[in-house]
Formats: sequence, C-alpha cells, structure tokens
Amino acid sequence: MFNITRFNPLDDAFDNLFRGVPVWLPNPDRREAAPAQFRMDVSENERQYQVHAEMPGLKKEDISITINGNEVSVSAELKQEKDAGNGDSVLRSERYFGKIQRAFSLGHEVDQANAQAKYTDGVLQLTLPKKTAAALKKLAVH
Repeated sequence: MFNITRFNPLDDAFDNLFRGVPVWLPNPDRREAAPAQFRMDVSENERQYQVHAEMPGLKKEDISITINGNEVSVSAELKQEKDAGNGDSVLRSERYFGKIQRAFSLGHEVDQANAQAKYTDGVLQLTLPKKTAAALKKLAVH
C-alpha cells in the first residue's frame, strides 16, 4: 500500500530555514500548529475493511467516528494540559490542542451495526464489515 503525503515546497523550505537555530527568548504566546492529519492505514479483504490510525496522547472518550454508507470520518479533540508547577516557568512548549480529522470513502458500503472500534496504546483499530448486497429479485412479467 502506498503512503501519500502532501508536499508543499514553500512550507518545507521555510521550516528547514530555521531548523537548528536556538530559541533564546521564550514566547508563551507562540503555539505550534496542530498536525493537519494523523497517519492511517486502510486494508481490505473480501469481507471487511481494517483501519489502523496512529493517534497517540488521546483518551478514547475524545475520539469520534461516524459512518454514512461508504463514507467514514474519524476526528479527535486534542487538549493541552499544564505541566509547570512549583514556581517553574515553561521555556518552550510544542504541544498543541484543537481538532484533527480524517475522512475517506470506501469501495463498498459499511455494515454499521457490526462495525467495531478499539483504541489501545495510541492506535485506533477499526473493523468495518462490508454490507452484503441484497439478493437480486426477478419480477415476472404478466
């Protein structure tokens, strides 16, 4: 399976321009942007689709999955927690908060009643059974 990533030469050049430059003054108002997407693998066999999504640092209560026919959407709410205490000051924080989301279409409709989701060790595992096609009904012409 191929892993497709979005390439933007201007953003990559700008990010690389300041890589390795030390930051001397803390800026508490600066926040790192949340990742646009999380990494996901989708595979299938004749009966079902399997989805593995890397979503570390989340609680399972913060993950939302919606299925509509063959459309699947996975989203999560990231929350930032304060760690500094005892008079300590934060010099740099690269954690982020906000909403991340991925949506995709599958080749077959999903049997929503039998779909399963499991979140363990930062990996979301979805088992999405394919909906069986209704048997064809022939009509007799009278």
